[in-house]
Amino acid sequence: MLLEPYRVLDCTGQLGWLAGRILADIGADVIKIEPPGASLDAPDWRANNANKRLLSLELDSDAGCAAFLKLAAFADFLLETAPPGSTRARLFDPDKLRAANPKLIHVSITPFGRTGPRAQWQASDIELMAAGGAMSLAGETDGMPLRVTAPQSNPWAASQAAVGAMVALTGRAATGRGQHVDVSAQAAIVASIAHAPASWDLIGVNPLRAGAFMTGRSVHGAVYRVFWPCQDGYLNFIIYGGIAGRRTNQALAAWMDEAGADLGVLVDFDWAKFDSTQATQDEVDAMEAPIGEFFMSITKAEFLQGAFEREMLGYPVNNVADIAHDPQLEARGFWADLAAPGGGTERHCGGPAVVDGQRLSIERPVPGPGQHSREVLAEFGFGAAEIDALIDDNVVADQ
Repeated sequence: MLLEPYRVLDCTGQLGWLAGRILADIGADVIKIEPPGASLDAPDWRANNANKRLLSLELDSDAGCAAFLKLAAFADFLLETAPPGSTRARLFDPDKLRAANPKLIHVSITPFGRTGPRAQWQASDIELMAAGGAMSLAGETDGMPLRVTAPQSNPWAASQAAVGAMVALTGRAATGRGQHVDVSAQAAIVASIAHAPASWDLIGVNPLRAGAFMTGRSVHGAVYRVFWPCQDGYLNFIIYGGIAGRRTNQALAAWMDEAGADLGVLVDFDWAKFDSTQATQDEVDAMEAPIGEFFMSITKAEFLQGAFEREMLGYPVNNVADIAHDPQLEARGFWADLAAPGGGTERHCGGPAVVDGQRLSIERPVPGPGQHSREVLAEFGFGAAEIDALIDDNVVADQ
């Protein structure tokens, strides 16, 4: 496993759960620290904390803080989401941790970063998506900004944190020193819409919401449809210009003709002369009308197979059920069936990569309360009497 020698203390809340899961999936020994009695049943907790060990440790006590600092002295990574200025943040003080372990890679994940005028601000997912600019681009042109139904700020921030941890590990290999990686969820979301800030910086255009359409492709202001309804859902397709677009457009028109569809203005259309940057809205609407009717006559699976056979650009819009039954993911052994509470199994996303022909394995099922407390503390040098005392004082929960 890629990170097998390394130990990670994962003290994150929801904003950072995925960071630890990513490191665990590439081989690190990730120890999730939760207070005794914490609820571990929510589906998102279970999904993001599989492949980790669980230490039930109360950090809001003097004995718990002392135990944590002893753990940190022998860890490679610390992941945490403590609000700046809070009691917990003082426990995770970078200078204190650096003194305890100069090689520790300390990753902080907060809504706006640990410095600056908004450092102590808290934010929910919807607030972060708004502050990061993503909501300004989601929704209809004349409607209100919209959020994505499933929370997106958490995985964006956590994935950036995992990348930062790996960069710091590379730095440690060169210098022997750990680093403090300060991740802002707001900045992570800005990075996810990188094309929009670049549009403003490079050409002075502020991208706006366009619903199911794409703007900025025509000098006449025409918008092109990107998402199309079909028999059983939606398709992603756009009329492109250039060589790649010409090939796709010609293939689609030929497919429609073979199927006996009404081609409308696409009959004998000269794609070699088509310039998407010069089209007017009336011209685009006339081209899209027969395409829309054809797409309504086929399913997502039929479009995918037809697009593949004809080497076209475009793809069905998969929902969660589609992903769960995706034959490509199944053929590559992506899913991991792990033991579930009460018997049976539950399906989780597997390791993110196949290395030398083998998928990175998910070796540990979702941990239960206190499941690994004794073994983790013993591995970090705690004696049996010391562990028993922590358990007796309710600082640590045993299985």
